Amino acid sequence: MVKIVLVGYMAVGKSTIGEILAEKLKITFIDLDETIEKNENLSISDIFAIHGEIYFRKKEHLELKKWLENPNSLVIATGGGTPCYANNHLMLNGEGITSIYLKASIAELYKRLLSERNKRPLVSDKSEDELKEFIAKHLFDRSYFYHQTTHNVLVDGKSSQAVAQEILQLLD
Repeated sequence: MVKIVLVGYMAVGKSTIGEILAEKLKITFIDLDETIEKNENLSISDIFAIHGEIYFRKKEHLELKKWLENPNSLVIATGGGTPCYANNHLMLNGEGITSIYLKASIAELYKRLLSERNKRPLVSDKSEDELKEFIAKHLFDRSYFYHQTTHNVLVDGKSSQAVAQEILQLLD
């Protein structure tokens, strides 16, 4: 049994890279946000709007715990804030768990988030100027938690396939 947990800031590619890894390793892929959306029958944005962030973070913690305790081998893509709440970062390096921080520069994250702000509740109301400042501050606040992982992999200027290949080499 092996668990590969991908963490990192929103829009860094956790879900895309996670799907590629799971396919190559022939194991199941779990997108934490997607499973929460399915369970709640609401989008993440709607969960935030209706129930608030604390409610969401509790659901997220329970969902992560459930999948980490699952007996099957899995690739798990977390939400951007997952490691930063409810001591989730302490679960990133348990037995049989390899956690990977997909690290991107502020400039790369800004470029990626600019076009998909409306899908991201934490940045949907930010102007272009506010967005860059928000990313920098948020990344600084979350950096400690992201760095609790087993490995860091830089994603700037790399395709999802190339990042997945780099992770597979780390796993060997």
